[in-house]
Amino acid sequence: MIIMAKKKINILITGCGAPGIPGTVFSIKQFSDQYDIFILGTDTNSLAVGKHFCDKFAVIPSFNDTKNYLKSLIDLCEKNNIDVIIPQNTLELEILSKNKISFEQVNTKILISDNIAIKKSNNKFELMKVAEKIGIPYPSYTQVGNIHELKEALISFGWPKKKVVVKPPLSNGSRGVRIIDESIDLKEKFFNEKPGILSTNFEIISLMLGDEFNTLLVMEYLDGPEYSVDIFRHQSVEIVVPRSRGSIKSGITFFGTIEDNDLIKEYSLKLSRALNLNFCFGFQFKMKNNIPHIIECNPRVQGSMVISTLGGANIIFNSVLALLKFDLIKMEVIQNTTFTRYWGGISENTKNKIII
Repeated sequence: MIIMAKKKINILITGCGAPGIPGTVFSIKQFSDQYDIFILGTDTNSLAVGKHFCDKFAVIPSFNDTKNYLKSLIDLCEKNNIDVIIPQNTLELEILSKNKISFEQVNTKILISDNIAIKKSNNKFELMKVAEKIGIPYPSYTQVGNIHELKEALISFGWPKKKVVVKPPLSNGSRGVRIIDESIDLKEKFFNEKPGILSTNFEIISLMLGDEFNTLLVMEYLDGPEYSVDIFRHQSVEIVVPRSRGSIKSGITFFGTIEDNDLIKEYSLKLSRALNLNFCFGFQFKMKNNIPHIIECNPRVQGSMVISTLGGANIIFNSVLALLKFDLIKMEVIQNTTFTRYWGGISENTKNKIII
């Protein structure tokens, strides 16, 4: 009897401090019986929690130090014979998409769409323009660069009677996102809620920002349910998995349910094709009058994409296989799959390591 050796796949994952790292590694390791998988995790923080889930870990420079960031990654790829890089940080995507050729010289591929697709999808203002052009519902929006423009934009969206959202066009996670709400009781929030609430008022936001600031996107506030959508797209295969976000903390899904929403699927595919996004990525929609409105795109592995894995569609690992031109693994979505996130922890000493 001849035993066939398993194909070896060496993967480097960036952003190992991200909350979604256990789910990303879980998705990749699901097929360890069929593939010999090695995972090298990287982060700028030596204490990043992902180091405990990966086979090996390395500290790298920030993407803000572009030259050294790229050099460090390329060196790691060459030394560890990395086949695929899976980026998890929004702000590094454009850098990596511009430098694919440098990584190909050491035989490493990057799980990312082309540079033009990244520029359009990663920037929320550009995404809104694409949605407007192809007829996908979107919230009213504009851009501002100083406090006077911001106030004028707020008034045009119905403030102070209505809530309005402000956010940077290009940001990571929920950084910079605020809901300007003049009805908010800040004293009540101070005494009864944990730090980290998104709501504020104009007085506070003006004190934080000053007269001049980097460009901000001002958007109509939508108070309907929110959905994330996990998408796999490669050649003729397109898989779309909408999931409701029943509980969100610090921008992360703490309870989600896979739901078969045909309209969200339709809009997601239209946007995917218009943006020319490939492999694994996602969108976020909010409902208004039962109609999904696009609010942003994550052209990378999403933080809670493991929900699709648990629901029968391993979008993350299939994207790795597609990039390497290996046969895909079957995906059958199990509707109404739920996911509850909880706080765990890792204990480590000279005798053992325990993950709870």
